[in-house]
Amino acid sequence: MGQVVVKINGHDFPLACSDGQEMRTRRLAQYVDGKIGEFAKELGQVGETRLLLLAALVIADELSDAKDALERERGRAPTVDRERSADADTLAEGINEAAKRVEAIAARMETP
Repeated sequence: MGQVVVKINGHDFPLACSDGQEMRTRRLAQYVDGKIGEFAKELGQVGETRLLLLAALVIADELSDAKDALERERGRAPTVDRERSADADTLAEGINEAAKRVEAIAARMETP
């Protein structure tokens, strides 16, 4: 089992990964740290949980766009486009509820 230490938002995190995946894990952590850095620069240090949530949502959106592009390249309608119109309101409500729960957890973590 490989071991790496990655830095996210100025904090070191030791991680285990599959042997041979250390460089990939570091590269992915640098990407996440870059996204968090963008939000921290724009919004300030609004709490690590919120910064991580924002970074995760942006990265998930990028992944969804990449999957859609791959599906278009293969000649199929993107799954997200078919589902987006039917489920957009439900999805938005779910994201809002998740954000509220994360904010509540963050507030509890930040309170001494």
